Amino acid sequence: MLHDSIYEAFIIKSENVPESYFELQQQVARERGQAVETIPANVRQQMIDTAISDQKHSLDNWIDYLTSSDAVYPTWFKYFVFRNITKLSHFDKELGKFKTRTDSTVAPFPDIYREPLAQIADAYQKVAEDNKNLKDPEIRELFSKKFPTLYAELIQKSLAASIENKEGTAGEWVKYTHGNEADAEKLYLSLEGKGTGWCTAGKSTAEAQVDSGDFYVYYTYDKDQKPTQPRIAIRMEEDKIAEIRGILQHQSLEPQMNDILEAKLKTFGPEAEKYKKKSADMRALTEIEKKTKENQPLSKPELEFLYELHGQISGFGYQKDPRVAEIRATRNPEADMLTIFDCTPDQLARTPEAVTRDTKAYLGPWNPTVLKTVRNYPHISHLYESFPDKKIFFQTLDTDPTIQTPTQAEAKLKEKAIYLSDYGKDLLYKTEFSASKESYQLVRFTVGELGFPNGATTDEVYAKAKTLGLDLCPAEVGPQLRLSYSGGEWMFIAMKQILVRGGRPHVFYLYSGDDGLRLYGDYAEPAYRWGAGGSFVFCLRK
Repeated sequence: MLHDSIYEAFIIKSENVPESYFELQQQVARERGQAVETIPANVRQQMIDTAISDQKHSLDNWIDYLTSSDAVYPTWFKYFVFRNITKLSHFDKELGKFKTRTDSTVAPFPDIYREPLAQIADAYQKVAEDNKNLKDPEIRELFSKKFPTLYAELIQKSLAASIENKEGTAGEWVKYTHGNEADAEKLYLSLEGKGTGWCTAGKSTAEAQVDSGDFYVYYTYDKDQKPTQPRIAIRMEEDKIAEIRGILQHQSLEPQMNDILEAKLKTFGPEAEKYKKKSADMRALTEIEKKTKENQPLSKPELEFLYELHGQISGFGYQKDPRVAEIRATRNPEADMLTIFDCTPDQLARTPEAVTRDTKAYLGPWNPTVLKTVRNYPHISHLYESFPDKKIFFQTLDTDPTIQTPTQAEAKLKEKAIYLSDYGKDLLYKTEFSASKESYQLVRFTVGELGFPNGATTDEVYAKAKTLGLDLCPAEVGPQLRLSYSGGEWMFIAMKQILVRGGRPHVFYLYSGDDGLRLYGDYAEPAYRWGAGGSFVFCLRK
């Protein structure tokens, strides 16, 4: 009953949870590529229930502590502390102060920091016993400050000293298992009063996060060689890495902890590489979004990223981040092209006839006839049918000389988190690799561009290509190109077919799915008929 009356007085009411709280959650999701236009009513209620539960538990901690035998303070001091902490929100270690609590504050009540409380109690008690103690400069300074300011300053000093004593990185990882309520409790207790700034420090939040996936924390050892200081957190959502946090400003990682994290991430295999790319892409896109809102110009690398010229932008959502299309809609592609191509309007040719010695970029139709023109002007560095969606594939592939066996190739594919299908693996293990670095000049044409608007058989495609100065690729081009090329478009490797399981002739083909780059094998019998849109990569005859 006592707790119920205290809850009624200090815990936020459901109707007072501000809309800004939900907007913040939407913004956080947006910056991770998990766009949510509206939060369903049942999810909103779950978020409210979690916030209220965290507030109740954090307030219970204060009540339990101040009424326990551990809090050997005068009754007046306990009352004084309780009245003060009920006016405070969480401690912002980046600002070094508490945020003020209002009727619409969603955050839990402050953590309990026992040492700073004891210091304050000691100073107050000395003054209460004898006012002459105010002549002591240290006590006078402490006594002159209001409780929130003094408590915040002492916490900040305590946290700083705690980290200073743990400059070493020796420690151990602890796994809190998915769905384990006892582990969720242990996780919450291990973070209490540690000043990490992680939302997991809320009991219900910790339970919700462990309920969605495993949670890993790296603790460094204290003076008693016990792992107590949380330094790194890895939060999973099912089998995917959802978030990595450190304890510096904005939850960034301490530089000295990089090696610890890298070693741990290796145990996650390809999933770690996917996470790194997603995380980097979301940070870059958020920065571009910010610049766009502030009408700041974008650099060439930022434009190349926005238009996905070197690979698709990856996010943590199940669909493409809508910000890409939203930001592009505000851009002038014609002006952006000139920045990306480092050229002036007269240096951009839109027909083969317009190509000159000054041309730096070509934007127009593509076929073997255009190829002959382009080959005469090797200084043209940008080729597009349309910008940015149809880049012309005409490039040199330099093979990785460290890949000399199928086993080494498969290891590289796994290292880059590239999916290898069963038929792709069959082909890979029948592929001969060069013993040294090789250079192949590659070009891609559709069956229609080769002169077959109604499609053609494999033999017809290969024969026509030969008359146009195009040769079949060595089989190693398939895996070597997949390892070096980040484009996600569907393309077959024009190569001598290899018989795989079932005795059917196959060739490599490249593609990209929602989960990343892929290397497949597909059948290519001599008489198999390809549609006009089928796309093949050939070697350009020297």
